[in-house]
Amino acid sequence: MTSEQDHAPNATEGWAEPRPTALLVLADGTVLEGFGIGATGHLAGEVCFNTAITGYEEILTDPSYAGQIITFTFPHIGNVGTNEEDIETVSMASASGVRGVVLRTAVTDPSNYRATRHFDDWLKARGIPGITGIDTRALTALIREAGMPNAVIAHAPDGVFDIEALKKEARSWPGLVGMDLVPGVTSIQRFDWDETTWNQETGYGRQEAPRHHVVAIDYGVKRNILRLLARAGCKVTVVPATTSAEDILALQPDGVFLSNGPGDPAATGEYAVPVIRTVIEKGVPTFGICLGHQMIGLAVGGRTVKMHQGHHGANHPVKDLTTGKVEITSMNHGFAVDRDSLPKNAVETHVSLFDGSNAGIALADKPVFSVQYHPEASPGPQDSHYLFDRFVTMIEKHKAA
Repeated sequence: MTSEQDHAPNATEGWAEPRPTALLVLADGTVLEGFGIGATGHLAGEVCFNTAITGYEEILTDPSYAGQIITFTFPHIGNVGTNEEDIETVSMASASGVRGVVLRTAVTDPSNYRATRHFDDWLKARGIPGITGIDTRALTALIREAGMPNAVIAHAPDGVFDIEALKKEARSWPGLVGMDLVPGVTSIQRFDWDETTWNQETGYGRQEAPRHHVVAIDYGVKRNILRLLARAGCKVTVVPATTSAEDILALQPDGVFLSNGPGDPAATGEYAVPVIRTVIEKGVPTFGICLGHQMIGLAVGGRTVKMHQGHHGANHPVKDLTTGKVEITSMNHGFAVDRDSLPKNAVETHVSLFDGSNAGIALADKPVFSVQYHPEASPGPQDSHYLFDRFVTMIEKHKAA
């Protein structure tokens, strides 16, 4: 069976080269040609690269990637198909906000017993355009040298493009700095969560005897974070990102969790930081991940900065300065907390061993801590799951006091 992404024989064999059916147009005018998969049309976003070799479905449904076009450095993406169990967005019907996917090789038919849908069909259903046949090593090198560019990804099966219009669109896209993308990925109403982690024999479980009540503020939360909170013994109440401090405290939480999410933390902080400050001042045990980590940094008086190429992958070494342990972590962030801006009561607890950037803080005078990476992911495979137990221990100590 053939498709538009199949490469025709070389012209020297008497055949014409296949016409490109997808483009990646960078803001500097560079045009990369390839073959389209997934949804048709065109979308603008920031191009990043991800170094993970597994978990592409989780990555493409991570709400933290809203506004971004993901380049996978691993060439064989889509080869195990997709299924309904590995989606990370809370709503099965919602999209993560990712703008497109860039791949090296054409997508094969799925070859995994868990697969329920071809990757190409899955992308179409979620409105995600893709391009294959790109030299992703060269594109990654460009990003490492020049930073993450704005771009437009376009897929047209007939191969007809208005390239000048696409260049203009890429140049005019404002970029992620100053952009609050949380409203597009947060839940629209409060709900309870009791699903626990996956087991090969029994699938996902249920938390039927919770010991603690945690309110999770949803800036774009991932399912497995909620599962690990439930597994740790928590009744989890998920609330939208704009929920007031009064409404959160009225739920009488034993702890508050601040989730991951997309966009510029300073923009989201306009409404999120006052809420978090109130929660911290009330002494409620608080744990933040990714954007939640950045929100805590802003709430205590620090600042965040845009990174040159960001951290996106499942092979990032992080050192826990409180134990001396090194973890292999999953990361996905284009902004970072500036450690030099933090007050004295904010103690650095984790650091990236790739570039030395801040990867975790804890407050010396409040039951509050956070990490920049994703402890719910499994690249280590479970190096960082202890953080959920650390949160529960903090809750129990606070209750006892």
